[in-house]
Amino acid sequence: MLTGRLPSDLRITRMGIPVPPDTRTIADLLGHRGWHTATIGKLHFLPHANRDHAQPHPSYGFDTLVISDEPGVYEDDYRAWLRRIAPEALDQLPTELPPAAAVWQNTLGHVSDDAQATTGRDDFADAHVFAADESLTHSAWVATRTIDHLQSLPPGQRAFTIASFFSPHAPYRVPQRFYDLYDRSTLPLSVLAPLERSQAAAAGLTEERLRAIRHGYFAACSEVDFHVGRILRELDRLGRAENTLVVFLADHGEWLGDHARLAKGFPADDPVSRVPLIVRWPGHTIGGHVVEAVVEALDIVPTLLEACGVPAPPELQGDSLVPMLRGARLDRPEVAITEHDDWTSIRSATHHYLVTAGGDEMLWDLSADPGEYEDVAAEAAQAGELARHRGLLLARLLRARRTLPRTWPY
Repeated sequence: MLTGRLPSDLRITRMGIPVPPDTRTIADLLGHRGWHTATIGKLHFLPHANRDHAQPHPSYGFDTLVISDEPGVYEDDYRAWLRRIAPEALDQLPTELPPAAAVWQNTLGHVSDDAQATTGRDDFADAHVFAADESLTHSAWVATRTIDHLQSLPPGQRAFTIASFFSPHAPYRVPQRFYDLYDRSTLPLSVLAPLERSQAAAAGLTEERLRAIRHGYFAACSEVDFHVGRILRELDRLGRAENTLVVFLADHGEWLGDHARLAKGFPADDPVSRVPLIVRWPGHTIGGHVVEAVVEALDIVPTLLEACGVPAPPELQGDSLVPMLRGARLDRPEVAITEHDDWTSIRSATHHYLVTAGGDEMLWDLSADPGEYEDVAAEAAQAGELARHRGLLLARLLRARRTLPRTWPY
């Protein structure tokens, strides 16, 4: 999303691997052209469980970094800000360190009085009310720090700013008024296959608990929506809105009980991998227009570079969506690739295909089975689509190859 390169190209196909500090990001590409670059909120370019969050963070090309990768469990900028302006609200923050962080902090003897190490987080996805002033939540902090940054920019300064919200991500700690927007009893639940119903029961995912989790998720979405509105209003107030390209997107979705699962992961089905992509670019986009095409996170960097008039370097593996924003279609297959350590999948308009490192294949027919309940890779009637999607995946990987420029015939 920030490098325009595949995880396999970066050699980072799972969590826990630091992004090398010399990795070129969009912040480097814009910064060298005179743009002031800032990222505020969650970045997660480094493992967050085994480092001192009070220490300086590698810049990755950003002029301004205000980092908080988890909402309040570490001594980072958010916790320091809250301790400074409202120390009485600290008891509203999560007290459980992530398990990997608990091991690290216990080993070093650094567990603070406020943060308790735990061996597990069975209630990690449960919903909680943030009972302190709503201006003190992590989402409020991201918006407030973003607004402060926008106000600090000199008039006329070209700027690239990321406001990175942790929400909607478990654990859900949201002010009550955002819960009040929803009637928990009417929230829809997933349709589960018979085996999934038994799996949900074994995991303690009762209807009551799943409604509560979804309630927390929806409330967190509404809180983020409110604070995005604050940022947009500030752009209006500063007179920058008409000359600002705004992109709203997410890095992943959540199962929220789909297929008797929480969080995200294999096999990267639509609840996990299909995310919002909303663009506002006054004078350049068709307002209210919905594009049904399949696009990728890899396309974000080339899109922003073209919009800013900055040449795209050869290592980028996506394509600019600027023509699509203006009503045209891209001259490429409409597929999206997802990679992990030992599997890769490709999503087309009609199917989702996945292959593992061991050679196992899966195929879901989204036209007949949008919920992806039935793997049809072994069905004779789907042999043509199976072969087609093998080819689509291979072609996408070949198209992603970026060789060095040729300097002479031989």
